[in-house]
Amino acid sequence: MTTHDQQELARLLPTPAERDLPPGRHRHHKELLLSAVDGDRSRARRRLMRPPVLLPLAASAVAAAVLVTVLPGAHPENDSAARIRVAAPGTAHGATALLDRLATVALAVHVGPVREDQYVYTRSKATITAHIKPVEAGPLKEREDWRSQDSRPTRDGGFFREDGKYLPIRNSEPTPAGINRPTYGWLASLPTDPDALYQRIRKETMPIKGLDFDQAVFDTFGNLLRDTVMPPRMQAAFYKAAAKIPGVVELADGADADGRHGLAIAREDHDRDQRTEWVFDKGNLTFLGQRTYLTKTGEWGEAGTLVWANAILERTVVDKPSQMP
Repeated sequence: MTTHDQQELARLLPTPAERDLPPGRHRHHKELLLSAVDGDRSRARRRLMRPPVLLPLAASAVAAAVLVTVLPGAHPENDSAARIRVAAPGTAHGATALLDRLATVALAVHVGPVREDQYVYTRSKATITAHIKPVEAGPLKEREDWRSQDSRPTRDGGFFREDGKYLPIRNSEPTPAGINRPTYGWLASLPTDPDALYQRIRKETMPIKGLDFDQAVFDTFGNLLRDTVMPPRMQAAFYKAAAKIPGVVELADGADADGRHGLAIAREDHDRDQRTEWVFDKGNLTFLGQRTYLTKTGEWGEAGTLVWANAILERTVVDKPSQMP
């Protein structure tokens, strides 16, 4: 294993206190680590997170070649769902317009206060890593999470169920609510002014060696928007703040891990030649999921290869772990 691979592997490891990774990412990291330590046969593969160099907004696109990505979760009987056309890169102006629309919709959705003794329930699917280098995303796996909303320092992060088994989400030490363990109460305490919120998230985003910081900020926004329940005004502010991340563009078409198509907010990682997309339903602008894929052919695989994808199937608030909506 080379020094570069070891650094990549170290970047994948979560901090000792749980980083509250989105559903599927714990599984994703575990597979990467197991593959990397299984002798030098399986060289360390990054989470292929997505760190781009800082470029002008209008120049954040790669060449507009039409690529095809096959999603493992797509329905084989429906070719239009199974084969996703990777469109031309889109524009920063479009991203601002779409994020403003998302903010408007968020304000119209009623989300009642979430008590600290409650749990955010999420049912999702995510791809399983099938191969390290070249990268290959394998079949989908379903998972359910019950995330504790207790803002006090605690080791209890909640529970998740996978393959029919319930397992606790435990922090290695008591961890208060915050960017690594976001709760409804913590999110409600953040500033709703988009400029102030953007600066707050930048300040609290952990720099990762070898990862472009603006991409790390984009990932942080994506995780928070995808995996939490927040007050409508705060969610609207998050969308408006996300528009301030350099390199963010809007795409006319994206798809989640379950093959559902929608509009996408994306950012190009020019260092790793991959693009990450947040996908939203074209009709009601509900968040559908996320995907990351290679944009250029290189050591990690051919352009258009899917790196990772997930799909949020259900999210609500319940009173206790294991309670179904």
